[in-house]
Amino acid sequence: MSRPFAPRSSSPSSYVRVNGKIRAREVRVIGPDGGQLGVIALADAINLARQHGVDLVEIAPNATPPVCRLVDYGKYRYEQSKKEKEAKKHQHANKVKEIQLSPSIDPHDFGVKLSHAIDFLCEEMKVKVTLRFRGREMAHKEFGFQQVQKFIKEITPYGHPDADPKLIGKGIVLMLSPLPRNKRAKNPHGEGGHPPEPGDAASEPDAERPKKAPKKTAAVESSQPAEGGFSNNPFSELENKVPH
Repeated sequence: MSRPFAPRSSSPSSYVRVNGKIRAREVRVIGPDGGQLGVIALADAINLARQHGVDLVEIAPNATPPVCRLVDYGKYRYEQSKKEKEAKKHQHANKVKEIQLSPSIDPHDFGVKLSHAIDFLCEEMKVKVTLRFRGREMAHKEFGFQQVQKFIKEITPYGHPDADPKLIGKGIVLMLSPLPRNKRAKNPHGEGGHPPEPGDAASEPDAERPKKAPKKTAAVESSQPAEGGFSNNPFSELENKVPH
């Protein structure tokens, strides 16, 4: 019942000795039911495995003497692969991704940030949301809290805040955790993450690309937001109220 050596592609750490490949005179044996059978000579342990119709698998090679288990080798590898997958899930959940917002963030940028956060949460990652105040924005922190609360509302089907948003220094910090799989909505962007942005010319066929807008007249240009500004900038309303 000796098994072949591990393939060349396998790493040394993942290689498990089985039956005749075990290098020890004596081994401590664990029976098929998980009970301790004591320290037995290697040849006797292999014969015992054959009597039970299973393999002698070395599970603790660094112990003295090495610990072996009477188990079907295929079943053992299946159990190990399941444990490795579960361990990777827990490692994934410990990762934290950061999303940065601003009080005057553009609606399109807000949607992009939200899409990234949804992808992270659906991949079992935590999301840290930070909102920075710059200059005069510190005088109107309520706008920042409004953006964060809006973000929480949109992300509710996929995650929940660990605590209420807190003002720390010159910014607001919020930590989000993913909901359990059975309570979490499916990722609208699929397994591969969010789709290409609508404005990406490479992602749109020629027939669907928007035509260039005609040049604006001076009257039209005067009604548009200033260069570098956003149409939903709450601070623009405050500027208009300041007497000249």
